Amino acid sequence: MCGIAGMLSAEADFTREGALIEKISSSLKMRGPDERGEFTKPYVSLIHRRLCVIDPVGGKQPMSFGKYTIVYNGEIYNTDEVRRELIAKGHSFETHCDTEVVLKAYAQWKADCCCRLNGIFAFAVWDDEARELFLCRDRIGVKPLYYAQKDGIFAFASRIKSLLLIPQITAEVDEN
Repeated sequence: MCGIAGMLSAEADFTREGALIEKISSSLKMRGPDERGEFTKPYVSLIHRRLCVIDPVGGKQPMSFGKYTIVYNGEIYNTDEVRRELIAKGHSFETHCDTEVVLKAYAQWKADCCCRLNGIFAFAVWDDEARELFLCRDRIGVKPLYYAQKDGIFAFASRIKSLLLIPQITAEVDEN
């Protein structure tokens, strides 16, 4: 089990929000007590808390490949199959973790990568050139992924409690 979170805004400068990022990361510690990582630029912040299971050195997150950066929680049951397919398409791998497989699957197939993944997962991929965020969760929703959009901020997290630490996000349902 790991924990992921992130924020996206055209108006905010997340490089100045270290205390908020720390609070969100700390709120996810019970999901990932072994490591923490952040990817932060003025307009985006990705937060990861890790429970080390596979490839402790190579599986550090957030993980980047070219213009893409991922935060991921889950287990892909067909990792070897997807890895072989990606190798056949010219990709090489530096780690033994499924995070790199998911990241390179997204780089290869974009949103269609989700159709190739068999497992339980939630992940976010940031495209730094297009300034786009892609979120995905397994079909059954085993791995949690909550999100909210309010007052110019889009945020997501593995826990609702983490979202509610963001001042703009309140515990009110938008019926629309």
